[in-house]
Amino acid sequence: MCAPVKRPRCFRYRKQKIECRSSDSGFEEDLFTPSSSPSLDLTHNSQSADVHTPHRDISELSIFRDYGESSFNIQKSKEEKFLPINCLSRQPQVTAEARCRLVSWLIPVHRHFKLSFETCCLTINIMDRFLATTPVAADCFQLLGVTSLLIASKQVEVYSPSIKQLLSLCCDTFTRDQLCNLECIVLMRLNFRLAAPTPAFFLDHFMNQRLACGSRGDAGRCWSLARRICELSLADYAFNRYPPSVMALCAVELAELLLGEAPGADLQRGEEGAHTLAQDCVHNLRLLVTLNQEVLHTMAEL
Repeated sequence: MCAPVKRPRCFRYRKQKIECRSSDSGFEEDLFTPSSSPSLDLTHNSQSADVHTPHRDISELSIFRDYGESSFNIQKSKEEKFLPINCLSRQPQVTAEARCRLVSWLIPVHRHFKLSFETCCLTINIMDRFLATTPVAADCFQLLGVTSLLIASKQVEVYSPSIKQLLSLCCDTFTRDQLCNLECIVLMRLNFRLAAPTPAFFLDHFMNQRLACGSRGDAGRCWSLARRICELSLADYAFNRYPPSVMALCAVELAELLLGEAPGADLQRGEEGAHTLAQDCVHNLRLLVTLNQEVLHTMAEL
């Protein structure tokens, strides 16, 4: 799949003044790692690492009123450029089922490392956009997943997981050189365009909008449930055709309905231009939720 590419000493996707030696992750591996233990148990960490919406004080809501709409409009204007529709059309070996399995595996992986939901969404976006440009062998697909996670975490997080930790998740099937070479190839195929709008950004925007409008509902439960709905949609290839703003909006409205709250009218007015698409998305999300009642019921009780 991949021809060897000479890799620069260090990739830094965010401006940081950190002294580091040339290591496999671009940073000093032993100094800054999210986890001190090399042994990884994903089954016991998925619930404890689930992030809840942070407390919003008056000053934060004031900042949102000043800059929220401007940030929303900027991100929304970029959606079409980063939307990986039909990304599997050029893939002779990677199927929608294989993609579903990999994404369903990456979600608890990002929780284990306590990475943000933004990192999770960006990981899937990077992976899908690469799939739209380059055929990937089935036995290299998992490597693409962890490589996308590494790139996304470097873009979003302060500290990214080390190569050693990521490779241990793959039972050391791949080597460091293979991951580093693929990292270079992915970045070049995407022309280093990593600042993609994600459902995580729009989900935060709509929840802030909900709070700014004085909603009396349980914002924490609504945000958590909407996030879980978005996670389920990330693994389903059929939802790739919906822009992330529509996906986040529909997830919030569906979460409100599941929790017995009235849908936010202000959120609906903000999406009048995509009303038909949003209706279709809500309908398909309802079907997805029906197939995952157990998972979402547990989430709603938290």
